[in-house]
Amino acid sequence: MPETARLGIGKVLAELREEFPSLTISKIRYLEREGLLEPERTPSGYRKFSFDDVERLRFVLRQQKRYWPLSTIRQALDEMDRGLVPQTDLDGNVRVPEVSSDADGLPTPGAFLEGRSRMRLSREEVLESTGASEELLAQVEEHGLLERRPGQHAYDGDDLVVVDAVVRLSALGVEPRHLRAVRTAAERESDLLGRAVPERRRREDKAAAAEQLGELAALLMRLHTVLLRHRLRD
Repeated sequence: MPETARLGIGKVLAELREEFPSLTISKIRYLEREGLLEPERTPSGYRKFSFDDVERLRFVLRQQKRYWPLSTIRQALDEMDRGLVPQTDLDGNVRVPEVSSDADGLPTPGAFLEGRSRMRLSREEVLESTGASEELLAQVEEHGLLERRPGQHAYDGDDLVVVDAVVRLSALGVEPRHLRAVRTAAERESDLLGRAVPERRRREDKAAAAEQLGELAALLMRLHTVLLRHRLRD
């Protein structure tokens, strides 16, 4: 099914019938009434299902085959809508995103090209998933280790990575206040790379400029890793 297509309910049934032979139009309507689906409606009231709607329905039906109750499926869909990966073990914790890395474990250029994470987490979810205390999270915010935007109340995947790293560092004796130097270094490195890619190029060819920035950032991290390794050996 093309991602831009819009299907009527009968064509959706045909699309899924091979995997779910017992599926009926009534079942699809029932799942919609339960709030698990929300297809578009034409002015005359006909349902039009997008590619995402069909995949959402497929997910619901697969979980029903696993005997998940509707309440659990609804929770999983809510997680998906917030950019999370539903937890198959249903333990309620959120997985900390991994940074794209190469064979050496260093970030790849692509790791710096990714936009802000689509995850949307509450404060309680961040605390539970990372094991951070309320006091530690407050210190992380106080020392500017999270990139918070005006009016932002939820936390995203980048925030989760930062808090998880700080929790691990704190367990080894490195407190949030010690990490302000790391934040300052990141700001200076960002300024350095920004000067390396002319503003004019960034305006005229955003994709090429972003790719160059990603490559520069990955090389800088490689250099930083080797220099830090040398210092630790001394």
